Amino acid sequence: MIPEPLANGFCFGEGPRWFEGLLWFSDMLGEAVHTATMGGSLTTLPLPGRAPSGLGFRPDGSLLIASTEDRQVLRYDGDTVVSIADLAGLAPANLGDMVIDDLGRAYIGSQAFSGGVIIRLDPDDSATVVASDLDFPNGMVITDDRKTLIVAESVGRRLTAFTIDEGGGLSDRRVFADGLDGPPDGIALDADGGVWTSMTLAHQFERIVEGGAVTDRIDMGERVAIACTLGGPERRTLFLLSSTEAYPERLVGTKLSRLDAVTVTSPGAGLP
Repeated sequence: MIPEPLANGFCFGEGPRWFEGLLWFSDMLGEAVHTATMGGSLTTLPLPGRAPSGLGFRPDGSLLIASTEDRQVLRYDGDTVVSIADLAGLAPANLGDMVIDDLGRAYIGSQAFSGGVIIRLDPDDSATVVASDLDFPNGMVITDDRKTLIVAESVGRRLTAFTIDEGGGLSDRRVFADGLDGPPDGIALDADGGVWTSMTLAHQFERIVEGGAVTDRIDMGERVAIACTLGGPERRTLFLLSSTEAYPERLVGTKLSRLDAVTVTSPGAGLP
């Protein structure tokens, strides 16, 4: 599969999410959230003074945004952006990726290299740590039956699964895949149980099944694979965010990130 360039001109793309006919993604160093059409036209929601990362949509259509460095969660209702939760007391490190379930519960990673946690932000905006001792929790998905959450542990080079109980707690921690080719970042789940995973330092996106077998690869050449999601018509478009550096701080002031797209066989499933 050869991806086609869709859009560029932003600093560091992260957290892509498909919602209501648009791809939404964070520009962490550009202090903005962008949307892209299937034709590549961009619009921008400026977030001055913020470094957005994980995104997710609640059932009412409002967008939640993880503001990394100040460890706050923002809400955008289509008109205004407000802070709804300060997670600094629970998060040992900057906030990262996010996934939101059908009840509006947001699972947000705090990206400590060791001792990282997942925080659940409930619809009443109360927050609870639901998983700990993770090695840089990053991208997350929830399976189609809503019973399993899979998280990428970047430093651990593995995908880890948890059972989601009725109250939104996470238990029965287990390895979905380990010994990965590179640190995984953003991930996406398809209908056949495969997880598309960005392998940052390996410069590729890989489709991995439970147990760790790699069934497909997309080589990004010299570009660094950052994050991906499935969306578009029938959720068969795999959107790929890439950059020229794996370490965001080296990209401040640049506009070298890129959004590509490629059509895949198995459509997206579960959440987001």
